[in-house]
Amino acid sequence: MHSAVSQSERHGCPYGTHRVIQPAGVLPQPAWRIDNTMAICDNEILIDVDALNVDAASFTQIKQAARGDVDRIAASILDIVGQRGKLHNPVTGSGGMLIGRVAAMGPALRDRTDLAVGDKVATMVSLSLTPLRIDAIHRVHVDQDQVDITGQAIVFESGLYARLPDDIPEKVALAILDVAGAPAQTARLVKPGDTVVVVGGGGKSGTLCVYEARKRAGPTGCVIGVSPFEKDCARMRELGWVDHALQVDASQAVAMMQAVAEATQGRMADVVINCVNLPHTEMGSILATKDRGRIYFFSMATSFTAASLGAEGVGKDVDMLMGNGYAKGNADYALSLLRESPTLRQLFETLYV
Repeated sequence: MHSAVSQSERHGCPYGTHRVIQPAGVLPQPAWRIDNTMAICDNEILIDVDALNVDAASFTQIKQAARGDVDRIAASILDIVGQRGKLHNPVTGSGGMLIGRVAAMGPALRDRTDLAVGDKVATMVSLSLTPLRIDAIHRVHVDQDQVDITGQAIVFESGLYARLPDDIPEKVALAILDVAGAPAQTARLVKPGDTVVVVGGGGKSGTLCVYEARKRAGPTGCVIGVSPFEKDCARMRELGWVDHALQVDASQAVAMMQAVAEATQGRMADVVINCVNLPHTEMGSILATKDRGRIYFFSMATSFTAASLGAEGVGKDVDMLMGNGYAKGNADYALSLLRESPTLRQLFETLYV
């Protein structure tokens, strides 16, 4: 994309507060509307955008509201960006990420050694805070949560990004980097011998977490994948990283608890990783966890209120980590998983190329 770049001498806030239109005094992520004009401040980066990877919870909500119609999905995305200056789903509160090419860097950032004009990058911060302008939507990939566009976006001075690798297809890298925090946090949480339940274990982030949990729990551990769909359970069994693939709806908390209790002879889980893209799975995750166990709610469909008050209501003494999608080095780590596992790479290339 070739367009004139008007560079301002103005120095913006590193966190992007200078872009907030409404309400005043907040950061760009919780703001209702931000300024998505593409004239950059001296500490901003301009990206020519090729594709958006919409957060799974957000894309599912948009797809359901549009009854799967791709034109209505595209119209919904354009409407959100038109209203808000960013892809910030007002129902789920989540966004996604993008890939594109660096079009310009403000003068204050030109000494950065890890980035140059022309580099192909993925943003590692949410589209719910990223100033975005969409000029055209070319294709909606309904089964991949991805949208091909022509447009531009702004990365703030504090924004995280990753240069796309040469050895992994772009769409695969986009899919992996969008959920890079999940396997990195799983690596921190799971210890040898742990019993680990991955809720949504047949999905994109869930598959990475199942693979990572298998590595970390080791031969003495137990990894359990959960999905309401038989096709997901069949795939988990075929991949061979789970000890049990439970076909159960995690929004049905008691059924979830009973299924995990049966699989673990009543011991329940040391660690639960929740990767589902639908709401109301907090209590199923909590009841599947043993006292003093740990739960990582990676899903953006999680309600903090439901999780906190729900755990209290059933007398569960568990530690809950609310889905920080960032862990230091998570981008490189997530991509390294594809390089070390031909099976994992083949799966994602089948799904996303």
